[in-house]
Amino acid sequence: MQDVIGEAGKTPQGDRSIEVTQHGNRPAAAPNFCIGRIANQGEDAVAADQPGKGAAGHIPAADDQDFLHRGILADNEGKQMSYRITVTPSGKSFDADPDETVLSAALRQGLVLPYGCRDGACGSCKGKVVCGEIEDGKAKPPALSDADRAAGFTLFCCAFAQSDLTLECKTVRAANDIPVKTLPTRIEKLERLAPDVIELHLRLPASERLQFLAGQYVDILLKDGKRRSFSMANAPHDDAFLQLHIRHVPGGLFTDQVFSTLKVRDILRINGPHGSFTLREESEKPMVLVAGGTGFAPIKSLVEHAFHEACQRPMVLYWGAKAKTDLYQDDLPLRWAAKHPQFRYVPVLSEARPEDGWNGRSGLVHAAVMADFPDLSGYEVYACGAPAMIEAARRDFTVGCCLPEDAFFSDAFTFST
Repeated sequence: MQDVIGEAGKTPQGDRSIEVTQHGNRPAAAPNFCIGRIANQGEDAVAADQPGKGAAGHIPAADDQDFLHRGILADNEGKQMSYRITVTPSGKSFDADPDETVLSAALRQGLVLPYGCRDGACGSCKGKVVCGEIEDGKAKPPALSDADRAAGFTLFCCAFAQSDLTLECKTVRAANDIPVKTLPTRIEKLERLAPDVIELHLRLPASERLQFLAGQYVDILLKDGKRRSFSMANAPHDDAFLQLHIRHVPGGLFTDQVFSTLKVRDILRINGPHGSFTLREESEKPMVLVAGGTGFAPIKSLVEHAFHEACQRPMVLYWGAKAKTDLYQDDLPLRWAAKHPQFRYVPVLSEARPEDGWNGRSGLVHAAVMADFPDLSGYEVYACGAPAMIEAARRDFTVGCCLPEDAFFSDAFTFST
């Protein structure tokens, strides 16, 4: 998303238990019920069923027995043990190592739980421990009250598994499950990728994280109340900084500032995430990805997210630009193609210069797709770029290449001065 965006799609806005099995040796039968138990730093927790007795009773605090701190345990072979967490109603499961929080383990393996600060301050990741044992990484997380703790709740950003777990929580399934926030950010880096493209790295406050789905965008809030919209180029798991690809529009209210007066450590306010240009992860169809210019940014986010999730769906990326210099991160998809056999990259130039020495594909990027895929009936297309490109691709792919209309997902960039 570049400056003001007209997106195809809308801008966004049950308690079930999680059944868990231990990753390793298991008892022959599970108990009929279980009580969530929490070991807190600096204090002892006593389970409600058999106080002071065995595995179901007294739980040492982390500073009483160092080997329990962050659950560094060993199995029968002397190896560090992990614990299995299975989430309903989604039915998904993931393993949590003893030295990582429940939230970190879930996000690492592609299960998106609600979260915000990752530091115990906001309470977005609060959930209930129905069965199993956890250790709180903080003795008194700000967003967890004594009443919450007594009722069996914890904050997944602070909780470390000490056993297999049963939890009550919801998972993020769609863009409108994620809260939209207004946050200050600090410019960490401005990197010139091309003569007219800068990659802006934005750092959020230490107590905040922006939860988003690959392909979404944020609005930069300007002092006069106007907004300029840009897609995140980083994948959700790589969220130390927000990465925005900004093309200079001469006379642009914001892009002129980016290319002239903005500097490292300047503060910008953002609002987001927004957008429904996201990967349809439930699908098994092969994907055709079409990027025009800085439309590469959200496509990059989608692709890196798919790799992170170990997605094996075939993907082919067509990146269209005028001249070779406009393929400003051309080496990146080349590296993807070398590393991932399911991924292929086709750059296309419409106005190659003599100095480019170009012997690759030429012409309109969507025409190159049509030449290679005359029948798109079994594919999904993700397209991002100028409105004219999106309009032509939608029309020609559906009419000329039999692409189902509901298999075309797009984000169109428009520019404002």
